[in-house]
Amino acid sequence: MTIDSNEVVLDVQGLTVDIRTPRGVLHVVRDISLQVKRGETLCIVGESGCGKSITSLSMMGLLPKTATRNSRVFNFLGEDIARADKHRINDLRGNRMAMIFQEPMTALNPAYTIGDQLTEHYRHHKHASAEEARTRAVALLEKVGIASAAERLGQYPHQLSGGLRQRVMIAMALMCGPELLIADEPSTALDVTIQAQILRLLADLQAELGIAMVLITHDLGVVARIANRVAVMYAGQIVEEGLTKDIFASPQHPYTRGLISCIPIPGRTIPGGKLGTIPGVVPSLIGEIKGCAFKDRCASAQERCSGEIPLRKTALGQQWRCILEHEEIAR
Repeated sequence: MTIDSNEVVLDVQGLTVDIRTPRGVLHVVRDISLQVKRGETLCIVGESGCGKSITSLSMMGLLPKTATRNSRVFNFLGEDIARADKHRINDLRGNRMAMIFQEPMTALNPAYTIGDQLTEHYRHHKHASAEEARTRAVALLEKVGIASAAERLGQYPHQLSGGLRQRVMIAMALMCGPELLIADEPSTALDVTIQAQILRLLADLQAELGIAMVLITHDLGVVARIANRVAVMYAGQIVEEGLTKDIFASPQHPYTRGLISCIPIPGRTIPGGKLGTIPGVVPSLIGEIKGCAFKDRCASAQERCSGEIPLRKTALGQQWRCILEHEEIAR
């Protein structure tokens, strides 16, 4: 299979998502921009509450009714889906764009068999017969490493382990052969051994099928194993973005440095010793946020952090939002 690694599958520029709440407007995603090319894995990483999951839901058009999405550019394979009607979005979603949700036990319907849930949207999008859909489902269950795949089709979600349910979710996302796969914390609810298996499976399938993948996670260990590029998200904004090797070798934003300092390092982190932490909490996103949202937690904060924050870039394309140049940031 020939993969055009320069083809941009998803191009989002200036994305904002606001949610109306009784306390005011929640600015959960604030002017973010990102691109994902065919065969590439982009990891969006950050603490809980930073807007990662809402970003993924906005890409799929699955935001709650109280949410408003705006953007300068929102293209999928060159098509402006921001202006597409509901029928067109429904045609793309689950077909050419697919999502693996965070918790398979709640994403799968307990009242329907695995087979029914795997084949329903395939028959709808591909106008396939029940036998064709069943054959496709069995083949994909086998591809994701599920033994006795044909027998599994008659089972219900509660009859499967967490790891098997997650594999079913991956197979379901791949049923229609999508060109964009969004995975929201796909290994969070699994034990460490199963996590590694799921991540390896996703990486193998992505490389084999040439899918553009957006992986949402808070685990930098996951990022190091699977990502081509990383977007670090904080308080609804992407504060740093670049190649994975550059982010880990030379993090530029103080928040990125804080996240990396929290990773235990074999041979250097003392067993039973204190792990790194970032003091403070993510600020409220209700109302206006002036300047850098990280300033109250940052060791390098200055008065001018309350003003306009420039976007800085390196010659290799790594970019970050901070008033300080690389050499000025406190380590």
